[in-house]
Amino acid sequence: MLIVDSGPLVAAASTRDVHHPACAALLRSAAGPIVVPELVVVEVAYILASRLGSYAEVAFARAIANGELEVAAVGDAEWGRIAELVERYEDLGLGITDASVIALTERFGASELATLDHRHFSVVEPRHVRRLTLLPGQ
Repeated sequence: MLIVDSGPLVAAASTRDVHHPACAALLRSAAGPIVVPELVVVEVAYILASRLGSYAEVAFARAIANGELEVAAVGDAEWGRIAELVERYEDLGLGITDASVIALTERFGASELATLDHRHFSVVEPRHVRRLTLLPGQ
């Protein structure tokens, strides 16, 4: 299982993105399901539509519909953890979407996270591991 933040999904969709080769390769080689938190879906859809156009947004929706990406809903119990993380990392500017990513890594016991956001995710301490392994590496 690989939990994915918005950055790698956007970079994989954009051949002009400097991170495209690494992110596309990471997503192609992922063992097990590629899990996208539901709040990340909204973020990615907005970014794809605004930067690349509706064709990219449609391709993203089709990847979900075809089972290439698995959407994980935020459970009722996780909203408290999300609020706790946003409050704890207020100075960092950790928002609800990024906090939901952390909450889902905790739920699934995932130690790896696909993200380009090292600023947030290299600092935040999940409950289940000391630090997440951030992919692709820098």
